[in-house]
Amino acid sequence: MSDLLLDTPAETASEADLLALEREYCSFGDTVHYLEPPKIFSRCEGSYLYDAAGTAFLDLQMWYSAVNFGYGNARLNGALQRQIEALPQLASQYLHREKIELAARLAQRMQKTTGLKGRVHFNVGGSQAIEDSLKVVRNASNGKSLMFAFEGGYHGRTLGASAITSSYRYRRRYGHFGDRAQFIPFPYCFRCPYGKKREDCGLYCVDQFARLFDTEYYGVWDPKNGSAEYAAFYIEAIQGTGGYVIPPPGYFEKLKDVLEARKILLVDDEIQMGFYRAGKFWALENFNVTPDIVVFGKALTNGLNPIAGLWAREELINPEIFPPGSTHSTFASTPLGTAVALETVKMLEEEDYETMTFAKGAYLLAGLQDLKRRYAVIGDVDGLGMALRVEICTDDGFTPDKALVDRMCEEAMKGDLEVAGKKYGLVLDVGGYYKNVLTLAPALTISREEMDLALALLDQLLHRVTRH
Repeated sequence: MSDLLLDTPAETASEADLLALEREYCSFGDTVHYLEPPKIFSRCEGSYLYDAAGTAFLDLQMWYSAVNFGYGNARLNGALQRQIEALPQLASQYLHREKIELAARLAQRMQKTTGLKGRVHFNVGGSQAIEDSLKVVRNASNGKSLMFAFEGGYHGRTLGASAITSSYRYRRRYGHFGDRAQFIPFPYCFRCPYGKKREDCGLYCVDQFARLFDTEYYGVWDPKNGSAEYAAFYIEAIQGTGGYVIPPPGYFEKLKDVLEARKILLVDDEIQMGFYRAGKFWALENFNVTPDIVVFGKALTNGLNPIAGLWAREELINPEIFPPGSTHSTFASTPLGTAVALETVKMLEEEDYETMTFAKGAYLLAGLQDLKRRYAVIGDVDGLGMALRVEICTDDGFTPDKALVDRMCEEAMKGDLEVAGKKYGLVLDVGGYYKNVLTLAPALTISREEMDLALALLDQLLHRVTRH
C-alpha cells in the first residue's frame, strides 16, 4: 500500500507515483485505459494537449466532441469567470437570468426553424438527459416502456440509457431497468446488413422496418385500434460511438413517415453531434426531418461545468402534462453551466459556423480521400461537416483490422511523430462496430495550418504502421 500522499505533496509526485496511486485508489469503473500506462497530460490550449515534457499532441477528437471551440477558449472561459464572481451557486428551486435566457434562446431557435413551440429542460450530463427524455416519452404515451433504437447506437451508460444502447456489454453485469430496446439496423452503407448498394437499394432498410407494422403477428402493432406497442424511436442522425456512420439521403425522411403514421415519437440524440459538429446546429437538420424531442449536451459548455438537457414539443412537456418535480438534480441548471452555455449559444448566433464547418470539413475529407488512395488499409472515408471517419481494414480494403487501429493509437501517443523538425503526438479516438474506425472530431476552430499538420501526421502514422 502506498503512503505517498501522507508524506509527499501531491504536486511533487512523479508520473510513476501518480500512476501507482491511481492503480490503488481510483475506481476503474469510471474510465477506460486504452493504453498501458495511460497518458497523463499537464495542460491544454486550442487544438493541443501537452504532456509534462511539453510535447504538443494535436487532438483530433476533442474530448469526444465536447470541446468544439478549442481548449481554453478565452470567450467561454471569461463567461465562467464572470459568473464565478457574480453568482456561482444557487439552489434549483430559485431562478437566475442565465437559465431562463438560455432556455428561451434554444426554444426560440427551434420554433424559428421548425415552426414548433417547445420547452427546454436541463440536467447535468448526457445520460441523465436521456433518462429525462425517457420519462417525457413514457408520460406522453401513457406509460409505454418499449423503444426502438439503432444497432450501433449509443445513448449512455446509466440503467435507462444503457437499455437503449445496443452494446450488451454495458448491461451484462447489471440486468435491465425496464425494457431493452428493439434494435433496428442502421443504414451503414459500407457494411450494409442486407448486402445492398447505396446507389440502387431504394432504402430497402426502411422498408424492412415498415414491414413490422404490416400485420399484428409481427408483434409490434395492433391494427384493430391503430396502436403500436413502442413509444419512440431513439436515433443519432450520425452514429457517434458506432463509428461516425452517415446515412444516405432520404433515409430519415422515409423513416419519419413510417413513425408518424404509427404515432411513434422520434427522439434525436444530438449529444455528440449537436452545435455544428456535423455542419448544422443539429445534425438531423441535414436530413430535413423534425424530431419530437432533441437531447443535447457535451459541446454546449465546451467541457466547462457540463450541462445537458432536452427540447420537447409543447404538447409533451408543458407544465400540465409534465409537472414540476417530474425529474430533478441538485446541479441540473447551475449558474456556472448555464452562463457558459448561454455564451456558447450567443457565439454560435454571431458567426457563420455552418459555412465555416462545412468548408473545413470538406478540406479535411479531401485530404483523407487522398490518403485512402495511397493506403490500401483505408477501406472507407466519409464525413459531414467536421464529423469524419476513417475505417481501417486489412489490405483487402474491407475486413476490419482492429489490431492495426490499436497500433496506430499506440504509436500516435508516443509523441515522436515529426513534422518540420518538431515532434508531435496525435490524439485519436476509436469507434465502429468492430472498433476499427478512427472517428475524427477536430475543434471547429482548427486552423488551415493545423488541418495540414493533422493530415501530415496521419500520413506519417499510416506509413509507420503499414511498412513491412
